[in-house]
Amino acid sequence: METSKKNKAGSAARIGVLKTYKLYVDGKFPRTESGRYFIFKDTKGTALANICVASRKDFRDAVVAARKAQPSWAARSAYNKGQILYRIAEMLEDRRPQFVAELQQQGLAAKAAEEEVSVAVDRLVYYAGWSDKYQQVFSAVNPVESSHFNFSLPEPTGVVSMIAPEESGLVGLVSVIAPAIVGGNVVVVLASEQYPLTAITFSEVLHTSDLPGGVVNILTGTRKELVGHFTNHMDVNATVYCGSEAGHIKTVEENSALNVKRPFVYTTDNWKSEEMQSPYRIMDLQEIKTTWHPIGK
Repeated sequence: METSKKNKAGSAARIGVLKTYKLYVDGKFPRTESGRYFIFKDTKGTALANICVASRKDFRDAVVAARKAQPSWAARSAYNKGQILYRIAEMLEDRRPQFVAELQQQGLAAKAAEEEVSVAVDRLVYYAGWSDKYQQVFSAVNPVESSHFNFSLPEPTGVVSMIAPEESGLVGLVSVIAPAIVGGNVVVVLASEQYPLTAITFSEVLHTSDLPGGVVNILTGTRKELVGHFTNHMDVNATVYCGSEAGHIKTVEENSALNVKRPFVYTTDNWKSEEMQSPYRIMDLQEIKTTWHPIGK
C-alpha cells in the first residue's frame, strides 16, 4: 500500500485541489451535461486543472441563451456597447498578473505572456473605439432614379458560432469575440483546446463586467467532436472558423449551406499582428439593410 509523502516537518504533504474550469453559458458557469472532463497539465506534466469537455447538448443550450440575448443586445446604443467593451479591457488589465501566470503555465515565456495580455487589452480598446463609428463609415445614401431617398446601413447578423484559434488562447479569442459583439451580434465560442485556461478565466472577466448574460458563451472541448455541431445548427446565422485543417474547413463550408449561414475562415497564425484588427472584421458579421423613403412634393 502506498504511503503518504512526508514534508520537512514530518507531517503528510498536502494534496492540492485542482480547479475545475467550467463552461460559460447564459452568464452562468455550468458543468458540462456530459459529465466529461480532462486533466490539463503544464509542460512538465504537472496537473493544473480539470477542463470540461462540452457536448452537443451544451452547444445547443448556448445557442438558446444567445438567441434570447440577441435582440436586447443589438438594441443597445453604440455608445453603451463601446462602454462595455472598454470595461472588459479595464478588468482584463486589472487581472493581468493572473493571465500572465496562466499563459506561462501553458508554456509561454514571461515576455510573450506579457505581450499577449497587452495586445488583448489594446484590441478590446480598439473595437470599443469603433463602436459608434463603423456605422457612419459603412452607411450610405444611395443615388436612385426616382422620387425616393435610399439609405443603406449595417445591421448585426445575429447568432454567430465561433471556433477560436487553437494556437492563441487569449489574443485569438478576443480578436474574434470583440468585433462580433461590438456590432450587436451574440456568440457561442469553442475555446482553444491547447490553451484553455485563459479562455475560461476571460469568461470570469466577462461575468464581472457589464456584459449581459448570453451575449458571449464560451465552451471548452475538442474541435473534432464539435465542429459539425457548431456549423449545422439551424438557428445559427454565421460561423467563424480559425484554422487551416482542410477537413474542418470543408465541414464549415458544406454545413453552412444547410440554412445559408455565413461562413468565415481565418487561416492566420499571427493573431498579435495589427492586421488582425480592422473595422472590416466588424463588417464581416453585418448585413446591409436598405430603406426606401418617398420624397413628398
